[in-house]
Formats: sequence, C-alpha cells, structure tokens
Amino acid sequence: MTNAIDSMAFPGAQVLIIHKNKTLIHKAYGYHTYDHITPVDTTHLYDLASVTKVMGGGLALMKLQEKGKFNPNMLLKETHPSFKNTDKADFTWQSILAHQAKLKPYIVFWQTAKRKNGRYKWRTFSYTQNKYNNIQIDDEIFLHRRYARKIEKLIKKSPLNSEAKYLYSGLGFLLIPDFVERTSGMPLDQFLKKEVYEPLDLDRITFQPSKYFPLEEIVPTEIDTFFRHKLVHGYVHDENASMLNGVSTNAGLFSNARSLGTIGEALLAKDDKIFDHQIVAQYTSVQFPENDNRRGLVFDKPMLTYKAGSSYVAESASPSSFGHSGFTGTFIWMDPEYDLIVIFLSNRVYPYRSNRKLYSMNFRPDLQQLAYDYLLKNKN
Repeated sequence: MTNAIDSMAFPGAQVLIIHKNKTLIHKAYGYHTYDHITPVDTTHLYDLASVTKVMGGGLALMKLQEKGKFNPNMLLKETHPSFKNTDKADFTWQSILAHQAKLKPYIVFWQTAKRKNGRYKWRTFSYTQNKYNNIQIDDEIFLHRRYARKIEKLIKKSPLNSEAKYLYSGLGFLLIPDFVERTSGMPLDQFLKKEVYEPLDLDRITFQPSKYFPLEEIVPTEIDTFFRHKLVHGYVHDENASMLNGVSTNAGLFSNARSLGTIGEALLAKDDKIFDHQIVAQYTSVQFPENDNRRGLVFDKPMLTYKAGSSYVAESASPSSFGHSGFTGTFIWMDPEYDLIVIFLSNRVYPYRSNRKLYSMNFRPDLQQLAYDYLLKNKN
C-alpha cells in the first residue's frame, strides 16, 4: 500500500480482508487527494463504479427472482415491452447479464446531446434547475426530466456486434432500474434499502451520497476534463449513471469497505436469511463456458485459464470465487472455498482517469494473492 501511494497509483484507499467472518485487516491509508489535507477514514465513502453492478443490480435482480418476479431466462421484450419490435427483443437476460448479448460496450450519451457547434440541444442540459430540468448532474448542471426516454431509444437503435461472444457491456444495466421500479413499485434505491441494506443494518452504502453525508466523508473521484469540467465530488463519476439521476445499476453506489464486507459475508453464509443461496449459486456460476466466457450472472469470475498479467484476480482464487471491479479503482472478491473476502477501495482516477498505475503495477491481484499466501502459510 505504501509503495502504491508513493508511486501515485492512488492517493489513498481502504482495505478489508475477512476470513471465516473474522477481520484479518481493516485499514484506511493515505488521503482523499494528493494535497494531503483529508486523511482517509474507514467510514468514508468511495464511488464504487461498476462494483455497483453486483452490489446494486445483481442483488436487486436476485431479490426479484426470489419473489418470483424475474428469472434470467426472461426475454428483454418481456421485461421491457418497448423493445418488442427491435433486434434486441429476444435477448435473454442470461445473455445480457453475462455480457454475451452482442450489445455495444458503451454509448457516451452526453455527447449525443450536443449540436455540431458544441452547444447542448434543447430539452437536454441546463445550467439552472427548473421543473423541466430537474435531474441533478452536479451543483451546476441539470438534465431534462424526460432524457431517460432518449437513453432507452438510443439503446434500441444501437448496432449489434456480429456474433454472440463475450464482450463487456454496460448498456443492459441502464435498463434495470426502470424494471425494478415497475416490478416492485419502488425506485431502485428504495428497493435495495428495504430488501438488503436495512436488513443487514448498513448505513454507509447509498446512491446520491451528497444528499446524506457531508463532503468531507465522501472521497472525490476525478477532475473531469471531458463533461463537467470540474472536480467530481459527491456525485457519481460515471456519466451515464449521472444522467439517470445517479441511481443506476451500471454505476452509482457509494460505500465504505465495511458495508461491502457485510454483504459479502451474507452472500457466503449458507444459512443467511437475506439471500436465497440457490439463487446465489446460480448467479455466481459460469454461464457460457463453451464460448470461453468466464462470467456469471452479473458477477465476474476468475479466468477459465489463468494468464498472469491479464487478470485482476489472484492466481490462487478458486473457480468458485466471484466478485467485480470498478473503473474508479475498486474491487470486491469473495471465495467460498477459502471463506475469504478481499475488498479494496480507491480513487485511482484522481486526478485524471488516464492514471493507469493501478493496472501496470498489477496491484489488485498482488494484494489479493497476499491474502491467499497468508491463509496457505497458516492453514495448520
């Protein structure tokens, strides 16, 4: 950790390692930024980025499945009738959640709101909040309330890849919040709070963190030079999630490591009352191994054939292990075989997303491997 911070891979971080429900290490390191003003505390919140896919989207769908309102064999046209006459109508959610559905990886929606002269189109962004532009991107930018329809329309029209093979895509995850709300009668954030976070007594995991916590307890992410042209602090870093009012399943959650650890323990516990463990086993199993696709349903898995330097997961991670990483520099991994949870939260994108030292240093797999080495050394 000291070497990574000194090398400016990230200004600070939290590490939590749990073995058999016992905390081996839970520490905060460094500062919020390189100015060394605010030390990181273990209670502070990090932008989880794509870890939201599993700690938000995956958990929400698992709870809906438990209630008989969703299953991965459902077609997109069944959950979203407006897709009925599109080339995506017959995609199963199994293929979408395992990144096997021929969807494009990403659409930069905020750029589609621009005219050729660089100005934003009418009914998109405004620099004042009003009854029409009430989706808050940050303190000074507001999106039109109906832009979510445009996002769905652009996904419908997006071209498909030529063949169904593994390609990581966040597009399907932008559709999940609407489905959760229509199915449960509650917005995604309220549904997760009622079904998962409150039953686990978690109070430091949330969407839209600046509504509930002082900025001093929220770690800033990036000085955005593309879209917002300012420091992103207290608002979701991912631009597409920000256009869904910061409540999405591709990104949007903020948390500290301890809250994630509690969820991880519940996912690993065979007798836990929060999750149906047959459903957990289904979501954390490889779905399309015949296509050389390592993914489970939402959850990521170790590479089918380990290649050092190509994986962000430790070589010793068992085939039954699962987790996810996030663009901002976050990571959670759970291993039932070892009863081990490794969590690392950072803002590696500070000051800019071009900082890739976290990757070039092979930091996350090396950190995780240390936990396995410790357990193997002390197994007797």
